[in-house]
Amino acid sequence: MKEGNKMMFQQVLPAEIEKRSFEIITQELGNTELDPLQAPIIKRVIHTTADFDYVENLCFSYDAVSRFQQAILNGACIVTDTQMAKAGINKKRLEKYGGEVYCFMSDEDVAVIARENQTTRAVASMDKASKLQKRLIFAIGNAPTALVRLYELMEQGRIRPEGIIGVPVGFVNVVAAKELIMQCEVPYIVAKGRKGGSNVAAAICNALMYEMV
Repeated sequence: MKEGNKMMFQQVLPAEIEKRSFEIITQELGNTELDPLQAPIIKRVIHTTADFDYVENLCFSYDAVSRFQQAILNGACIVTDTQMAKAGINKKRLEKYGGEVYCFMSDEDVAVIARENQTTRAVASMDKASKLQKRLIFAIGNAPTALVRLYELMEQGRIRPEGIIGVPVGFVNVVAAKELIMQCEVPYIVAKGRKGGSNVAAAICNALMYEMV
């Protein structure tokens, strides 16, 4: 709306913006059929990214949503590979079920081990996470090397995640790392292709929790 040469905007409360955004997403999806359990996750990722490609890109293992939510109900913690994703995950909601969020990427011991082993901090942080005596969900939005290391740790029998959210973004090893996770016998939600990001990882975690009673 314009008044003279000025663009006029309506004053809208944040809750109303989100509500209206989801209404627009639903309208634009039109007759697209979505699995009822997967739909809230897909829509929240679209809401976060404004990218409808996620309708096709997000892949869910069998019964993934229910299994992730059951893990959260059982007190699973979430390990992520960026402080951005950690900041975006609703920690109060997770604490309600007895879980917490970890990100070891900035830890000094992780930096030291990465230097000594000539690997990435993401790899070192997955090794550190494998020593936690907790139920763990991994939400990876940045580092494909974290997914590769998780695969190796599972193959070695050193870790058995409750589930893996594999949505790193980028061009180097990203596609292959995601395909690797989709071969694993653990619940997964993966964004096929190059798209993803820490915001997508956080959005998926939140969407899973927001749909829980």
